[in-house]
Amino acid sequence: MKWLEINATISNENEEIVAGIFYSIGANALDIEDPNDLIDLSQRKQEWDFFGIDLEGLNFDKIKIKAYFSKEEDIDSILSFLKENIEAKGLGSISTTEIEDEDYLNNWKKYFKPFKIGDNIIIKPSWEEYDEKKEDIIIDIDPGMAFGTGTHETTSLCIEALEKYIKKGDTVFDIGCGSGILSIVCAKLGAKKVVAIDLDPLCVKISKENILKNNLEDIVEVKKGDLLQVIKGKADVIVANIIAEIILNMTDSIKNYLIDGGIFISSGIILNKKDMVLEALNKNDFKIEEIKIQGEWVSIISVKN
Repeated sequence: MKWLEINATISNENEEIVAGIFYSIGANALDIEDPNDLIDLSQRKQEWDFFGIDLEGLNFDKIKIKAYFSKEEDIDSILSFLKENIEAKGLGSISTTEIEDEDYLNNWKKYFKPFKIGDNIIIKPSWEEYDEKKEDIIIDIDPGMAFGTGTHETTSLCIEALEKYIKKGDTVFDIGCGSGILSIVCAKLGAKKVVAIDLDPLCVKISKENILKNNLEDIVEVKKGDLLQVIKGKADVIVANIIAEIILNMTDSIKNYLIDGGIFISSGIILNKKDMVLEALNKNDFKIEEIKIQGEWVSIISVKN
């Protein structure tokens, strides 16, 4: 199968807007290339192998967002929509590259190596070997075309929060589960029941595969559906690594799915929308427990009063 890689070259401040445009047209996952991230990662050589990536000549004021579409889709309509909503509005420029299926699925894997988040969480690509230590909690992951390797700030912020707040025996709802990485972390930290939910059937499929890889099918249940509409009962912890706009829409109903004193971990929030989310949480009687920031991204941990 042939795929079309669609590139949007944009300014840093337009990342969330353009990502939302791609998702609205049906992109399953995005590859975001920010040269500023390479500077940070190049200083963590014990975690990543860059295979000689050269930082010279990169434009640190621009980022690239890549999405992949099958050539069997209506590519003309997709391109027309993206150009109308990105190029015509001055948000960035669009370019395309045709690639083979094997290139799309496997080329990126050579850059994805085991690395540590928090105190003991080790994110390990399923195809890599790792010399495990006694205290390590190993998460085997193959994200495929779904969002969630743990390298993005929003995911690592969630994992650090889960390591701090999950207690043995907890019930957890993972809203917008992507690759299933956060659900797997919850189960490995001692949650007795985890429900992972995503609208995207591909994310549901990949999450199920990753849960099987980690032998957690008796703890983690994956459901396809519209956020909280497929959930019954209440959780001790709800984690949502989505975007600020969806979190805002959830705040008036999320408390109905949490026990009293339950924890809501929200991430995927761009820094300039932090105050909007905080206002909505306060309005809905959540107590703000903690705010963490990495780069331009924010996670907010709140407690149901």
